[in-house]
Amino acid sequence: MPLDRPFDPDTIRAWDRDHVWHPFTQMKDYVARDPVIIAAADGVRLQDIDGRWYYDGVASIWLNVHGHRVPAIDHAIRAQLERMAHVTLLGQGHVPAAELAHRLTSWLPRPLRRVFFSDSGAAAVEVALKMAVQYWANQGVERPKVLGFTTNYHGDTLGAMAVAPDPTFHWPFLSYLPPNPRAPFPYCYRCPIGKRWPACRLACLEAVEAELARHRTELAAVIIEPVQGAGGIIPAPPGYLRALRALCDRYGVLLIVDEVATGFGRTGRMWAIDHDGVVPDILCLGKGLTAGYLPLSATVATDDVYAAFWADVGDKKALYHGHSYAGNPLAAAAALANLELFATSSLLADLPAKSAQVAARLAPLADHPYVGDVRQQGLMVGIELVADRATKRPFPYAVQAGYRVADAARERGLLIRPIGNVVIFMPPLASTPADLDAMTARLCDAFTAATPALADLAAGTEEAPV
Repeated sequence: MPLDRPFDPDTIRAWDRDHVWHPFTQMKDYVARDPVIIAAADGVRLQDIDGRWYYDGVASIWLNVHGHRVPAIDHAIRAQLERMAHVTLLGQGHVPAAELAHRLTSWLPRPLRRVFFSDSGAAAVEVALKMAVQYWANQGVERPKVLGFTTNYHGDTLGAMAVAPDPTFHWPFLSYLPPNPRAPFPYCYRCPIGKRWPACRLACLEAVEAELARHRTELAAVIIEPVQGAGGIIPAPPGYLRALRALCDRYGVLLIVDEVATGFGRTGRMWAIDHDGVVPDILCLGKGLTAGYLPLSATVATDDVYAAFWADVGDKKALYHGHSYAGNPLAAAAALANLELFATSSLLADLPAKSAQVAARLAPLADHPYVGDVRQQGLMVGIELVADRATKRPFPYAVQAGYRVADAARERGLLIRPIGNVVIFMPPLASTPADLDAMTARLCDAFTAATPALADLAAGTEEAPV
C-alpha cells in the first residue's frame, strides 16, 4: 500500500530532531543515528516516512493486541466520537465507563469487582499503592510501606519508583523516595541464592518471608510483576505467585499484582495470574486494555478493599485521587471493542500454538555464542546477551549490546527495542503463523549478522563485572 505523503520527509526529520524530546531515549545518541519515524500502520506492520515497511516486533511497546487499523475498534471510536469525546468521571458517570467496568470485571475472578480508571500504567500503580496504604489508614492502622522486588519496574512516577527504585533510571531522584523494603525477584538464570529451579523448591521465597516478618507491622502490601518487563522479561517460576499469595495471607498484608504489561493475553492466558490460579487484592491493568489504541488503565480492587473506603463524607475516607482524562469515553469505547474481539474470536485459543511456534523458531538462538538465556512466556520473549556464556559475564550497560541486534533487525524489516543486554520480541497477539515465521526468521538472521559486532564488544569488555 503506497504512502500518501502530504509532507516532506526531511522536514519531518528536522522537526523531530529539533523539537521532540523522546521518552527513555539518550537524545545525543538518537540525533547521531538515523532514527525511524513512523507515518502509517496496517495489520502487524509499520511504514516509515520514506515508505519502508517493517514488522512491529514489540507491539508498539508491548500494547498492541489485534494489530493496527482494526475495523471493529476503528468503528467503535468513530461511533463514540459522534456521541461525545470526553466528560469527567469526578462525581458523575458516563455510559462507556459503566459498561466497560461491568464487562471488564466479567473477565476477572469474582472478588475483583471495583474498577478505578486512570490513563497510564504508572497511574494505575500509583492508585494501587494509595489504595493499599489508605485501606489500613481508614481502619486506624498506620502501615505506610510496600514490599517490592529488585529489578521490577512499575513506572516512573514517584510512588512507582519508590517500590522499584532503579539506580540506572532513577539515580537523581533516589533521595526523594521513601524507603521501602525489597526482596530479590526469582531470576532463575542468575539465581540470587545460587540454586536451580525446580530443585530449589522456590527457596528464594525465604528472603520474601524474612522481609514480611521484619516489617509485618508497617507493611500495607506486597507488589509484584508476574513477568518482569523492563527488568528483562523474566517470568516468575510456576507456583511462585501462589506461594506469595499464601505468604501475604499468613502475614496479613495485601497483594498487588501489576499486570500492565502481562494482561490481555500477553502470557498465553488472559491474565498472568491465571497460570497460578491466584487472585490478588488489587490488580493493575493498562497497555492492552484498549488494544494499543488510546491511553487508559484500570486499578481493580476486591470488595473487601472497597469496603474500607465506604463511609460518610465527614469521615474523610474517600480515595482522593483522580486524573482529568480518567475513563475517557473514546478510550473506553476502544476497550469495549477490544474485549468483544477477545470474546468473539479465537485469539486466546490460538495463543498456545503461536507461543510454541515462536519457541521452536527461536530455539537455535540458545546456541548463539553471545546468548546466555532465552526466556519466554506466551508471546513475551527476552533474549539475554552475555559477553561470556561460561561465566554469564554481561556486557556493560554503556555499550548497549542489544542495539547491535536491533540495528541488524531493522535492516531486515523488523523493528524491536532492546533493554540493555536483553533483546525483546513481543509481536501483536493477532500475528498470523506466517507473520510469526517472517518475524522470527528476520530476528534469527539479525543475531547472525550482529555476531561480529558482539564479538568485538566482548573482546573489549573482558574486565566487565558480573
